[in-house]
Amino acid sequence: MTADPSGSFDDSASLGGVHIKYLYHCPRQLWLYSRGYRPEQGNDLVAFGEVVDATTYTRRRDIDLGEAKIDWVTTGAVVHETKSSRVPSSAHAAQVRHYCLLLERRGITVRSGVVHYPLIRRTTDILWNAQARAEAHAAEDEARAVIAHGSVPPRLERNSCRGCSYIDYCWGE
Repeated sequence: MTADPSGSFDDSASLGGVHIKYLYHCPRQLWLYSRGYRPEQGNDLVAFGEVVDATTYTRRRDIDLGEAKIDWVTTGAVVHETKSSRVPSSAHAAQVRHYCLLLERRGITVRSGVVHYPLIRRTTDILWNAQARAEAHAAEDEARAVIAHGSVPPRLERNSCRGCSYIDYCWGE
């Protein structure tokens, strides 16, 4: 999604995994991110996540698709994503399904996905089937609708915003 000077957005632009993760976390966050508001760089939790990503599974190589960066893909086309969270979430699974869809669009027959949580030493398997494909398409459609909306979505309840790098924008005085 790219902005032009009139404030409209190019709907044909590809969505990355961050767009999908933000859709599930907070539509307001997605809307702001799509317009170039990026406070993540100064956020301690984001920095911690980057350290976890850089220091775990060090033998893997990122797959850069341009609009998205997949942590790694193993033989048999299994998509892997590493999260610093201690709690699995639907946003993480949606992000992996989105990566599966992006690879499939490039002609790769994807088998499944796995979300790794190294801090709690757990993994979550993500199925890749017709239902998962439909969910990935629906998430893209919903993300595009949020981004295309003319005004910022309402903020969430404050307790949902703990640790969010956008909290100052939404709750600042």
